Amino acid sequence: MEKIKIIIVDDSDFIREGMHIILSVDDEFDVIGTASNGKEALSILQHQPVDVVVMDIQMPVMDGIEATKEIVEKELGKVLILTTFDDNELVEKAIKNGAKGYLIKNHTPEKLKQMIKAIYHGVNVLDELVFEKITSQQLQANASFDASFYTTREIDIIKAIAEGLSNKQIAEKLFISEGTVKNYISVILDKSQLAHRTQLAIYYLTGKK
Repeated sequence: MEKIKIIIVDDSDFIREGMHIILSVDDEFDVIGTASNGKEALSILQHQPVDVVVMDIQMPVMDGIEATKEIVEKELGKVLILTTFDDNELVEKAIKNGAKGYLIKNHTPEKLKQMIKAIYHGVNVLDELVFEKITSQQLQANASFDASFYTTREIDIIKAIAEGLSNKQIAEKLFISEGTVKNYISVILDKSQLAHRTQLAIYYLTGKK
């Protein structure tokens, strides 16, 4: 089985080395390097693109938000933000810059591994605590969200996504098939000019793309 190639980017020596050990002992991962800031990460990635970049946000020289933008634009790897910050604005910026996941540094090693594998396989992830914080502040569509752009059924599906429901749960709630849900989501994302459902949920709840 091909290993998932990873680079760890964090300005804390302790966290970098800790994650390196945790991931390296697992046969599913290959940690090809570590970096203490975004600039160092880009230097490594220019010569060795990876599958997943585990990225902190607050770092000297170049922070994780800026680095994510460059990494995504240059197609050097998928970015998983791993940070202590759950500020809504940072979440929005990270996702807007192309991050495929946002995780808070309070999870078990197994949870981290699950998130990395999810992103590697094309699933976008958002930390449950971050999602709950966003939804608890605003369960209804933000005033900047243009609902007139969508059909009634599309709005139902967008609301369900914003509630954190899976495709299967949406299908059960709306009495339609999972395949129909997937088709609706593809159309909605195309209309919205967004890449994935996490961006769509944030757009619905905050009005920002």
